[in-house]
Amino acid sequence: MASQTNSKKPYSITNEIARSPTLQTVLMVEKFIDENSGEFKKTELFNKLPKKVMWQTFQVIMEYLEGTLRIVYDKEGYIVYIWNPEFAKKFEGRDDLIWKA
Repeated sequence: MASQTNSKKPYSITNEIARSPTLQTVLMVEKFIDENSGEFKKTELFNKLPKKVMWQTFQVIMEYLEGTLRIVYDKEGYIVYIWNPEFAKKFEGRDDLIWKA
């Protein structure tokens, strides 16, 4: 009997052929999402990227961006960029917060 993959595991763990994206590729995807926030759903965004990326690599990048709270999906599936470094800087000097590098 073939083993089934746990659907709750992250894509990067369950897909053994997924490639690790380069920093340049992650930044390219993140910048494109930032500039086009709320305009595309996942497949549309993948097809509109300025440079070709393998689907598996794209999935890993999207999982990373979602996991680090840089993007969210609205109820219709559009990708919205929510990261706000200026807002985060307002909290840098607070003693009551713990900062992890």
